[in-house]
Amino acid sequence: MNGEERNAIAGFLNLTADYLKDGHTRSCNTQSYNLYKTKEDPAPSLPLAYIVEEPDNLEESAYSADSLEAVAQDITACRACSLEASRTRVVPGEGVNNPLVMVIGEGPGADEDAAGRPFVGKAGQLLDKMLKAIGLYRDKNCFIANIVKCRPQGNRDPLPDEISACYPYLERQILLLKPRIILCVGRIAAQSLLKTSQGINALRGKIVELNIRDTVIPVLPAFHPSALLRNEALKAPAWEDLKLLRSELESMDRDYAGEN
Repeated sequence: MNGEERNAIAGFLNLTADYLKDGHTRSCNTQSYNLYKTKEDPAPSLPLAYIVEEPDNLEESAYSADSLEAVAQDITACRACSLEASRTRVVPGEGVNNPLVMVIGEGPGADEDAAGRPFVGKAGQLLDKMLKAIGLYRDKNCFIANIVKCRPQGNRDPLPDEISACYPYLERQILLLKPRIILCVGRIAAQSLLKTSQGINALRGKIVELNIRDTVIPVLPAFHPSALLRNEALKAPAWEDLKLLRSELESMDRDYAGEN
């Protein structure tokens, strides 16, 4: 076993100890370790940012006593990547428990960084209108979050280590919320969550399954609202995606009614 492997194992043991002790991840235990492996033989076109894997063998008990409030506190205290140095506020996410839909975007922009809330700028206002068109609201039946919880300066794409640092928080949120379906908006969000190099044009328009710790959740990739603001030609396919989302939710309702 080489030094790098020993460091990785030591880091993982420290992280596990923190979770089992009080559920809080301490930054001093994660800075020196590469806790997230990349696949040994990724496809040549697959950016490292989008093949982040989950920590191995994390005890299920670490999640059983978890809460959205605890996740938000851990995000606020997080110093695991360079984004913490330039952020104004963290943006954990907002919405209701057990939502019909969890919306996942790329990361906070300037407006979100200032407010500490997701999707509050022009793109967020458009997102609210899009959701309202099919009976969805962030304060009634949705939860809105991002792949990374702090703003990348200049609204650049998140870096691989930044996505890796934030992934456990997103995973905890998904497992706690148990949404019926995830609406994943934008290329970065879709590629990061689904671990693929496919572009958003290839991914959108169909529902795929996401498996997190044996919990299977349908995911609908779609265009980011900011893309619609830049290119009105995307509004027609975006509406088709919204209709597909509504149809899937209606189908779930029929299945639930049939079971009861």
